[in-house]
Amino acid sequence: YNEYKSYLRDFQSLPMAQIKDLNKVLIANRGEIACRVMKTARRMNIKTVAVFSDADRHSLHVKMADEAHYIGASPASESYLRQDKIMEVIKKTGAKAVHPGYGFLSEQAPFADLLESHGVTFIGPPSSAIADMGSKSASKKIMIDAGVNCIPGYHGDNQDEGFLKEEADKIGYPIIIKAVSGGGGKGMRMVFDSKDFTSALRSAKEESIKSFNDDRVILERFFDFKPRHVEVQVMADAHGNALYFSERDCSVQRRHQKIIEEAPAPGLTPEESRYIGEMAVKAAKAVGYRGAGTVEFIMDTSTREFYFMEMNTRLQVEHPITEFVTGVDLVELQIRVARGEPLPLIQDQVNVNGWAFEARIYAEDPKNNFMPGSGDIHYLSTPEETDHVRIDTSIRQGDAVSVFYDPMIAKLVVWGPDRGSALALLHSKLQDYHVVGLTTNIPFLKDLATHPEFEAGNVHTDFIPEHEASLFPSERALSGPNLALTAVSYLMSRLPPSVTTLSPWSSKPFFRLNLEHVEDVVLMAGEEEVCAKIRCTPPSYFVSVNGGPEIRISADVKVDGMVITAEGETDTQKVSCKIVRDGKALHVFTDEGSTVLHLPLPRYLQEADEAKEDDGVASVEGLVQKIFAKVGDKVNKGDTVIQINVMKMLFDIVAHKDGTISSICFNEGDRVSKGQLLFELSE
Repeated sequence: YNEYKSYLRDFQSLPMAQIKDLNKVLIANRGEIACRVMKTARRMNIKTVAVFSDADRHSLHVKMADEAHYIGASPASESYLRQDKIMEVIKKTGAKAVHPGYGFLSEQAPFADLLESHGVTFIGPPSSAIADMGSKSASKKIMIDAGVNCIPGYHGDNQDEGFLKEEADKIGYPIIIKAVSGGGGKGMRMVFDSKDFTSALRSAKEESIKSFNDDRVILERFFDFKPRHVEVQVMADAHGNALYFSERDCSVQRRHQKIIEEAPAPGLTPEESRYIGEMAVKAAKAVGYRGAGTVEFIMDTSTREFYFMEMNTRLQVEHPITEFVTGVDLVELQIRVARGEPLPLIQDQVNVNGWAFEARIYAEDPKNNFMPGSGDIHYLSTPEETDHVRIDTSIRQGDAVSVFYDPMIAKLVVWGPDRGSALALLHSKLQDYHVVGLTTNIPFLKDLATHPEFEAGNVHTDFIPEHEASLFPSERALSGPNLALTAVSYLMSRLPPSVTTLSPWSSKPFFRLNLEHVEDVVLMAGEEEVCAKIRCTPPSYFVSVNGGPEIRISADVKVDGMVITAEGETDTQKVSCKIVRDGKALHVFTDEGSTVLHLPLPRYLQEADEAKEDDGVASVEGLVQKIFAKVGDKVNKGDTVIQINVMKMLFDIVAHKDGTISSICFNEGDRVSKGQLLFELSE
């Protein structure tokens, strides 16, 4: 982890006699944000205290901290959300302040009050501001009174079903029903016709009460003409000063959650940037804000009007892109403000330089509705960090993406002097990001970064569904030269290491007296067999794939454990590849992208696999939420037998034939891996 970035500006601190002494800070969080805060704290000579659960006992944030303390079992409700346990650690360590990061307790007003009551500084806004902005209905009222432009809708207290229906009809369709206490798309429903309102309202309320223990909703007009999500970073101190920094565009989302962000927002005029910046500062001042916050707006692209959506009263996941284009360490400013210092710059000194992108790398399967994943990272190779490339992560090779927390692996952040160069750099570094062991969204991010409409800056909140066909292409096959190099590289990797370089038989393994040496390499690309016939005449190899024409290729192959790297040259081009062998899988990375080939199973193992096809196998990794049958029960094809919880999303494992449950391999609450046998059926 780099301790200092040269693009960051230096600010002078006030004498310690004039400010609070926050010489030890507890980070009430985990993962990459805990590591991120520690990096700045270390630069400011502040000691850090980490907290961790069972799942995080060996995590990077635990290793980076000056001291670390256990706070409970893996579920967040038994650890990172336990205010009492965090308070015990504060008392034990003498921590002077708490940085909440994002998520967990970061926007919990009672937590801020608890800290204040014990004389501990909360590195965040006053609890009153958290409470005001945490309620979608209350925040809208405050913003309207402050003169901030809000989305037309109903934000009142009357929750009568008939009354809400009347209000929806007045607003006009389409509308969005939103949970008052909601977030992350939960408790949200879009309604396009009056006849569908009542059922959508009941569904939204039911989900809201389960997620937030609060079924109150608000109604807002839905912008169906390619709206954009544009947000503004603000920072305020306790002396009445408030600043806005560069706006960010976070329009491209899946499941109402951000996936790629950029700063500044493409296509905005200087006047529009200044307008929403001033509106954001007005919003912050209306609630007596202090610290870092983000004011989110929806932009109606048909009228170019901006409407207040909500304010996030914490540091955002995407804050690094603002740091890149402004040169300001936002965590440093958070700490300075918490110490009682005034902001060290004025609005005219906030300059935007260049362009930055952040791509969130997740353990998820974009081709399966972005299904989240979990499990071990068997191999990890990342781009080199520079002053233009930053990686915020807590994941190392051998670590696990836990089923208990968000499946984000890392944030890849890049900077360029303009949008085009920054986007090209993003794509280049995504090419260099290699993860084996889990399905990730990296191929999707690469396709997104090179999509013509994204390159043109034509972003909006429906970007992914609108361009679904081009963003989710069919599986790409390796080109002939890359497939030839892959086959030769795998063949070379199977050779035993030379016993002695003095032996001509070990130094020239393919030499045959008066005989040409031919090898067959058989691999599986999905269900398709790929047979490469290789005539070995080192340093050249002649490769024919599935009976096709021969390709002559020279190859320089190096093997290091599970990793094979190769440089090759055909008669017309140079090619290179990296192959990571993970069990029977060969993960191949080339300039064309990545693909997975498999070694064929022996016939007797294929037959064993085919015999298991009718049994219940986990399609995802997660926790067994509910078991709907017991041994001896008769089930029909399509019946749900087991339900698995993956990051609060539920997936049904069904019977694939009629039969009787002969065994169930797990109990409710057990963790299961993808591919594990869950239950067996007999005729």
